[in-house]
Amino acid sequence: MGRWEPGARERLVMAAVDLFTEQGYDATTVAQIAERAGVTKSTFFRHFPDKRELLVAGQETLSRLLADGIADAPADASPLEAVAAGLERASAAIGPMSRELAPRLKAAVAASSELQERDALKSVSLAAAMTTALIARGIPDPTAALAGELGVLAFKRGYAQWSEGDRAGTDELAGYTLAALDELRAASASLG
Repeated sequence: MGRWEPGARERLVMAAVDLFTEQGYDATTVAQIAERAGVTKSTFFRHFPDKRELLVAGQETLSRLLADGIADAPADASPLEAVAAGLERASAAIGPMSRELAPRLKAAVAASSELQERDALKSVSLAAAMTTALIARGIPDPTAALAGELGVLAFKRGYAQWSEGDRAGTDELAGYTLAALDELRAASASLG
């Protein structure tokens, strides 16, 4: 087993998603994940505190990228324009591995109530990061919260459409998340 091989974190995520899909989340052990990834259990625990955390790998980075994009938006940007800037920044960091993993990850989450809970918490965390960044820009709390929630919906819708597209395609996630945000903006305008 390659103790210090590069890419161990990514291999662990891939191995876990494959095993969750093949045999279910509950039946998969950390030892099996480490073995499939070609690393030791101690390497697994250097990267993740437990197997649940594999599925939210990168969540902190994603939250930071969303918040940074919002913070760096032009001063005169509307709340949704700032959210769009956050979506662009975060989407740019998501590459082909995520697109490849998405269908298997979706199946693994659908098959486990524990993973569904983690996924829901991830959405709450992303919305909170965007809301906090918008409030820091001086956006009133209710408006910031609504814009943050719309940002999460746009990200999830765009990611789903992107990941279901051509796996060999070179189209960028940002186009999908921004289109989803535009759809949600139009939908919310029709509510009143």
